[in-house]
Amino acid sequence: MLVSDALMEPFSSGTATFLHGITFAGHPVSAAVALANLDIFEKEDLLGNVGATRPRSAPPWRSSTTCHRGDVRAPVLLRIEMVKDKVTRETFTDDESERLLRGFLSQALFDAGLVLPRRRRGDPVIQLAPPLICGQEHFDEIEAILRAVLTEAWTRI
Repeated sequence: MLVSDALMEPFSSGTATFLHGITFAGHPVSAAVALANLDIFEKEDLLGNVGATRPRSAPPWRSSTTCHRGDVRAPVLLRIEMVKDKVTRETFTDDESERLLRGFLSQALFDAGLVLPRRRRGDPVIQLAPPLICGQEHFDEIEAILRAVLTEAWTRI
């Protein structure tokens, strides 16, 4: 979704969220857009790009040593679970998660250029959903931002 700075203002700080419902399901225009979207998937081989990019993007996420990472789930939708102790996989308390995620990480990642969905639950998880057109240079940039911000976050725990 693209919005002006004025519309984004309430969401760029604090805990405001934008919730909406889908009221246009089955509309002929929406159906035409969906079909055109599927044509683009085929013409630009977007799913092939995901398959070609995934093997190159997985190793850095799996071997991160800058934070106590518990688990990385899914090949392209990246869910990075943070833990207090890599060996025991002890997780953070609710208060620690709140301080870590909302008190530091969300804003620090945003300031560094990585826009993530705001999580309503306090789970110590960073969720990334990169577009299907991402190339290795994009994954490298995401990793560099995460590495820097998570390293800083670890000094604050």
